[in-house]
Amino acid sequence: MKSFQDKKLLNRAKVFVYISTFVFMLLVIKLFWIQIIKNDEYESAALRQHVKEVRVAPSRGIIFDRNLTRLTNRKHNKVLLLFKDTVKNDEKSLKKIKALTGYTDLELNKMLDTAGTTAEIILEEKNNLDNISINGAILIDKVNRYDEKNILSHVIGYVNESDNIGMSGIEKMYDDILKQDSKYGILTVAIDGKQRLIPGLDVSEVSKQKSSKSNSVKLTVDYEIQEAVEGIIDKSEKNGAVIVADVSSGDIIAMVSRPNIDLLNVDNYFKSERMELYNRATELSYPPGSIFKIVVLLSALENNLVDEDEKFICNGYETIGSVTIGCNKEEGHGEIDIEQAFYDSCNSAFIQLGKRIGAKKIIETAKRLGFGSAIEVGLLETEGNLPKDDELLGPAIGNISIGQGNIEATPLQITNMMMIIANDGIWKDLSIVDSIVTDQGRFVKKINRKDSHRVLSENICKRIKIYLEDVVEKGTARNISINEIGGGAGKTGSAQAILNRKETVHGWFTGYFPKEEPKYVVTVFIEGGHSGSRSAAPIFEEIAQKIYEIEKHK
Repeated sequence: MKSFQDKKLLNRAKVFVYISTFVFMLLVIKLFWIQIIKNDEYESAALRQHVKEVRVAPSRGIIFDRNLTRLTNRKHNKVLLLFKDTVKNDEKSLKKIKALTGYTDLELNKMLDTAGTTAEIILEEKNNLDNISINGAILIDKVNRYDEKNILSHVIGYVNESDNIGMSGIEKMYDDILKQDSKYGILTVAIDGKQRLIPGLDVSEVSKQKSSKSNSVKLTVDYEIQEAVEGIIDKSEKNGAVIVADVSSGDIIAMVSRPNIDLLNVDNYFKSERMELYNRATELSYPPGSIFKIVVLLSALENNLVDEDEKFICNGYETIGSVTIGCNKEEGHGEIDIEQAFYDSCNSAFIQLGKRIGAKKIIETAKRLGFGSAIEVGLLETEGNLPKDDELLGPAIGNISIGQGNIEATPLQITNMMMIIANDGIWKDLSIVDSIVTDQGRFVKKINRKDSHRVLSENICKRIKIYLEDVVEKGTARNISINEIGGGAGKTGSAQAILNRKETVHGWFTGYFPKEEPKYVVTVFIEGGHSGSRSAAPIFEEIAQKIYEIEKHK
C-alpha cells in the first residue's frame, strides 16, 4: 500500500516537473522573442513615446529644369516650432515669441488654442534669428515642395501628402522615381509623456535616408522662358494653353495651361466646374478649326489632287446636301487659287478641295501626323478624336475640311504637326523629360526617345512653308510683326465649340520662327478667343520676341 502511494506521489512530482519545465521554456522563448527577435521593434515603439517626428523636407526627389534650376523644393523657411503645453504655461516664453513674431496676445492665444500638440510660425528673414532661446520652442529650417509662384504647376503636378503618392503631372508619371523612404526629411525631438519638449536634450539631425534608386528628374523645360511665357499669357487674362518646342531636338521648352492652379491649396479645385486641374495642353482636346486646313492641303498635295494654278470660286458659303456652311468672308472671296485660299483661310475653297480628296484620305493623313493618338511626351494625354465609319459619310466632309464637327485635337498634337513641317517632314520625338538625375543634379540615365523618321516628303513641306509664311506676311496673321527677329510662319484657326454649356469660338495659332532654319515651334490656344487672328496670333508674336531677347542676353 505504501509503495503504491509512493509511486503516485512520484508520478505527480514528475508531472509537476514537466509542467514547470514546459512553462519555464515558454518563458525563455517569450523572453528571447521580446529581447532578441522583436528588440528593435519594441525599442522603436518605446522611443516613439518619447520623441516627436517633425517633417522638415518632402520625402521626394527634386524636379529640375534643363539647366538644373529647381522646380520643386525651391523655398526654404525658418520656422519656429512651438510645443503648445510648454509654451502656454511659460510667460517668459510667450513674451519672447510675441517680440520675435509681432503677434498680439489675441493672435498668439488663438493660434495655440487651435493647434494640436505643436504649432508652426514662419519667421521673416528680417527677424534676428541668432541665438534664439525659448523654452518649449525650437527653430527649424523647413523645405517646401511647392511655392507661391506656381510656375509650371500643371506639368509638375501635385502629391497626396498623407500617402506620398503623385496624383498628376510629373509627380504622378515619375512617382516611382521621385518617392523617397518615408523617414527622409524627418527631424526628431525629445518629448515627455505629456508631449512637452524636454529641455537640454539635443534635437536629432534631419534623416537623409534615401531609397536605393536614383530619385530626381530633369525636364527639358527652360525655367526663364517658362516664366516669361506664363507672364505673357497671364497679362492677356485668357484661359487656354501654350507650348514652345525646340525644332532640332524635340525638347518642350515651355508648357502653360490656364487657369493656373495653386499647388499649396489643391483641395480648392476638386469640386470646381472650371476643370483647373486639367492640363489644357495635353489632357483636353478641342476642334482645331482652320488649323486643320494644313492637313487637308497636305493630303491634296500628297495625292496630286490640286494644281496650285487652278481657281476656286467662293460665294461666301458652300452647300453639301442639306447642309450649308458659311465662309469666313461672308460676301465671299470670289475667284481664288489654293495659295490665297490657305492664307486667307477660305472655307468654301477648302470644302471643295475636301470633297475632291475624300474624308478617308484626309483622316489617313491626319493619323500619320499624330492626330487621334497620344504623342507620349511624359505626361498624361488624351488622344483627341478623329471621325470614323459613318461619321465620314455625306455632308460630314464639309466639317472635316475645315476642322470642325467630330474632329478634336490637343495643343500638343497641333505642335507635333507643326514640328514635322518645320523639320521638312521629319517626325522628331517630342518630350518634356530629359533624364533621371541625383538630387545634386548628376546624370544617371537618359530618357529613351523614339528614333526620328520621315512622314512627309521634303518637297511638299517646303511648299507648305511658303503658304505658312504667306499667312503671316499677307494673310490672317498679317497683324503681327516679327521681321526684326527673322520673321516666321504659321496658321490661324477659329473653332466653334461649346464652353460652359454655351456656344463660343476658340482661337488658335501655331507656327515657327525664324522663317529660315526655324528654331522654335509655338502653339497658342485661347479658350473663347473668338478669332485666332486677334487672340492667339498676337500672343505668338510676343512670345517669339521675348524668347529672342532672352537668347540674345544669354
